[in-house]
Amino acid sequence: MRVYVLLFNARTENEGIHTLKDMNSQRNKVLMFESEEDATRYGGMLEAQDFPNPTVEEIDDEEVKEFCRSSGCDWELVPKGSLALPPEANVEQTDWDEEGSQSPESAESPESPQNETPEREKTDMSPEELEQARRRLEGLL
Repeated sequence: MRVYVLLFNARTENEGIHTLKDMNSQRNKVLMFESEEDATRYGGMLEAQDFPNPTVEEIDDEEVKEFCRSSGCDWELVPKGSLALPPEANVEQTDWDEEGSQSPESAESPESPQNETPEREKTDMSPEELEQARRRLEGLL
């Protein structure tokens, strides 16, 4: 089955895949969207949270699962039409950054995508303003 994932710096040496950290298991999870439109909407909401602009990439779900197995990640299939929302809080420290420098752990395997989401920059927006921005973005899609 073909699914859609969110990549940062797609097709570069500094490519990273968007993951979520499960607070119970402390494991990273890759979201696999059934719908390109849903993945694009989710990426727009990430961008509203000051993430770099992600690229929506179509890929075979078995490739994603194999990547997850080899890197110790979990995966979740996001059904078409479900309104997945990014979490309000983001990890403090990541293995990937937009400029291409890597943490000591990730420097060992520069070819493989990193498993963390980019750190969200601090914003002066209140939760209400952020929710309004989210709604405006959803209205555009």
